[in-house]
Amino acid sequence: MTEPTETSNSPDMKQRALDIFMAGVRAADPARGVEEALKNKTFSRPTIIAVGKAACSMAQAAMRHINAEKVVVVTNYENACPIDGAEVLAAAHPVPDAEGARAALRVEGALSMAKGDVIALISGGGSALLPAPVMGVSLEDKAAVNALLLASGADIVMMNLIRQQLSRLKGGGFLRAAAPSHVTTLVLSDVVDDDLRAIASGPSVSPIGSREDAADALKALNIWDSVPHSVRAHLQMPEPELGPLPPSDTFLVGSNRRSVSAMARAAGGGVAQGVHVFPAPLVGDVDRAAHAILECVREKGVYLFGGETTVKVTGQGLGGRNQELALRVAKLAKERGLSDYVFLSGGTDGRDGPTDAAGGLVDATTLDRLENAGVDLDAILDQNDSYHGLEAAGDLLKIGATGTNVADLQVFILN
Repeated sequence: MTEPTETSNSPDMKQRALDIFMAGVRAADPARGVEEALKNKTFSRPTIIAVGKAACSMAQAAMRHINAEKVVVVTNYENACPIDGAEVLAAAHPVPDAEGARAALRVEGALSMAKGDVIALISGGGSALLPAPVMGVSLEDKAAVNALLLASGADIVMMNLIRQQLSRLKGGGFLRAAAPSHVTTLVLSDVVDDDLRAIASGPSVSPIGSREDAADALKALNIWDSVPHSVRAHLQMPEPELGPLPPSDTFLVGSNRRSVSAMARAAGGGVAQGVHVFPAPLVGDVDRAAHAILECVREKGVYLFGGETTVKVTGQGLGGRNQELALRVAKLAKERGLSDYVFLSGGTDGRDGPTDAAGGLVDATTLDRLENAGVDLDAILDQNDSYHGLEAAGDLLKIGATGTNVADLQVFILN
C-alpha cells in the first residue's frame, strides 16, 4: 500500500473550495429572491401554494409580504418545518410516495377552492413531490417509471417530458386546476438553461412535448418495455383537446447561472485573478464531464463550473452524480500527474442521489487513502458505489439540507 502524502496546502485549499461553493449556495437563497419579486405587488384574496425543496423558505418569505387566505406547502421530508399559518405537507424525493399523492390531492383542493389570486412558489424536486398520476396509472406505476428514469442516464428535460404526460398537475395542469383564478408563479430554477417547462415538470407552463414524444423518449432510453403496461397504454392514447392554457405570470427568482457568478466573486474575480468560469453548463455523462473539467485545467488557478450531469446506473452501489464525478476527476487528475489540487462537486440542495451527502471534496491524496483502506477504485465506479468510496477516503461532502436547489456546482483549484 502507498502512504498518503498530504500536500501542505491541501487543508487550506479544501476550505477555500468549500467557501466558494457555499457562496454559490447562499446566492440561491430562495427567501431573498421571493421577497425581491413580491415588492410593491398586490393580490386579491390570495392563496399561496409552495412546492419543492425550497418550499418552506419561499412560503415564509411570501407570507411576510402577503396576507394569504390559505397557504399550502409541499416539500421533502428533510426540509419540512412547521410554519405558523400554513399547512405543511412532507413527501418523498426523488421517488414519489403515498404522502406525495395525498399532498397533490390537497393542492388540487386548495386550487379549486381559491377565491382570488394564486401565488405559486415552485422549486426543484416538485415533480416527485406532487405525483398526481393520471387516471389509469397508479402511484406504484408512476414510482416505477421514476425509478427507471433516475437510473437511465436521462437529463432533467427528458425526464420531465415523460413525467408531465403522467400527471394531472404537471405541464400546465396546475393552471387548469386553478382556473379561473389568475396564477403568478415565482420559480427557483434547478435546470441549467432555466427552461421553465422542465423545472418541477412545469406545473404552470406549457408541456415540453406530447404523449407521443414521451413514448419516443422512453424508447430512446431503452426502457419502454420495462415501464408498466398502464403507462404504455396511456401514452398510446390519442392526445386530448384541452385548449389553450389560462394566462399567467412567471418570474425567475434564482438559478444556477447566478450561483456560478456568485462563486466567481467569492473566488476573487476574473481571469486576471486566476479565476476561470466554464462558459457552458456542465451536463451529460459524468465520465465525459470529468474529462471536460480536466481539459480546462491548464495553469494554476480556480476553475468554476455549474450544471447537472447524469449517471447511467449499472451497479448496485450507493452514490450520486456529484460523488461519482468527484472520484472520476480524482482518477483523471492522478493519470495527468496533478499533485497539488482540490476538486469539489456538490448539489446545492445538500443531497446527492439517495444519500446524506451533497457530493465529494477530493484532492491529490484521495486515491492513496482509498488504496490504504483496501478499496478498489475501478470496482467502486463499476458498481456506482461512489458514496462508500468517498466515505473510505474521508472525502464525502456533507452540508445538510440547504433549503434551496439550483442544480450542481463544481470548484477545481490547482496550486
